[in-house]
Amino acid sequence: MSEGTQMVGEYKLRSLLQTGQTSQVYEVIEPRSGRHFAMKILLPEFASSKEHRRILFHEAAIGEKLRHENVINIIKVSKSETTPNFIMEFFPAGSLRNRLLSKDPRDKEFLKVNAKKIFKQIATGLAYMNAKGVVHCDIKADNILSNAVGQTKIIDFAIAKTVQKGFLARLFNRPGKPQGTPSFISPEQITGRILDGRSDIYSYGATLYELTTGRPPFRGATMNELLKKHLQEKPQSPIYYNADVTEEFGNYLLKLLAKNPDQRPASFHEVLIELKKLRVYKSLVEKDDDDQM
Repeated sequence: MSEGTQMVGEYKLRSLLQTGQTSQVYEVIEPRSGRHFAMKILLPEFASSKEHRRILFHEAAIGEKLRHENVINIIKVSKSETTPNFIMEFFPAGSLRNRLLSKDPRDKEFLKVNAKKIFKQIATGLAYMNAKGVVHCDIKADNILSNAVGQTKIIDFAIAKTVQKGFLARLFNRPGKPQGTPSFISPEQITGRILDGRSDIYSYGATLYELTTGRPPFRGATMNELLKKHLQEKPQSPIYYNADVTEEFGNYLLKLLAKNPDQRPASFHEVLIELKKLRVYKSLVEKDDDDQM
């Protein structure tokens, strides 16, 4: 799909921001108001696929219920036969994955200096999502945007689940192929158990582990080996890979990565209370108040 003067619905495509396996994200302009938005649109070859349309519209339906400064705001959905898409707020920022992979030392310094601020904002956004009855199910650096001042937003609700309780939970929880990114997936996602916010806490812990050490908590030669480690192996202390990580923060990450959800914090509200007390890096003087936010 070309950019420039092409219109999709009432929006003019301005620039391509991201290409995925089945969709693209564009910066678009609404001509009548001049406002900028982002549009996620299925690639033409997937536009008529029932399954890919279902996933796109599921993501949109989850996102439309969420209104928080640390969660991307989905505004409008188009179920067009030829160009199915949804409109999001335009947040000009790269993902934390881009900064992790960057060869520019300024990106590494950004991640270090803004670590506490970013970690708190991710936890705040997830606390809100979980309170609204949504488990994200795919927290990782790729799905967190952070701009030049460290303002952070969670994106991508393609496999997010609405928390069901009691009889409904058993009715709708049908174990199948694990959904999630293998390096960050929770044990209960792997085994097909009923999920709650503590599953996101595990993935959050795995993400913070990677952001502070440069590597995820587990690696495996095969998918099965990697998933088995999530279920059975205790992760190495983050200090082993980065001696600048404080002992108290390293120990807390291991608590977030407990195999048994009952041994993790009960909610992101507890995580936020604890984060306020912890220093992430030995070499960095961190503010211990909310004016970082």
